[in-house]
Amino acid sequence: MVDLPLDAAPKPSDVNVENPASPGADRPRRILIVDDNADAAEALAMLLVMRGHEVETRMDGASGLAAVATFSPEIVLLDVGLPDMDGYEVARRLRESDARRDTTLIAVTGYGLPSDRIRSVEAGFDHHLTKPVDADELVRLFSE
Repeated sequence: MVDLPLDAAPKPSDVNVENPASPGADRPRRILIVDDNADAAEALAMLLVMRGHEVETRMDGASGLAAVATFSPEIVLLDVGLPDMDGYEVARRLRESDARRDTTLIAVTGYGLPSDRIRSVEAGFDHHLTKPVDADELVRLFSE
């Protein structure tokens, strides 16, 4: 478990930081977090920035798709239960793009039933993690 001070947290839309990698971190990655839970997105973004990654966050699928076009992330951490279009649809749209087929898509969701995992694979996700996400497990996926 990680305790982070709430008053020091950047706003999700303001998180776009490039820090040198901390000791023991894999090479820095460009990571987009798309999650409608602002607190969860901020906490995860701060954790990843502290590990040396460049991170942006968005709160819905449409702005997540727009951010992919401008930020060009290597990895997208995508909540499935988004307000405007679900994460499955966002993943399908990303996979339709030749330019985004190599982007690693990781479902980070409260949906953890076997049927949810099957839908993730069908939509084009590379991995499916159930919240709360184990930070070490997440970082291990970055090195694959």
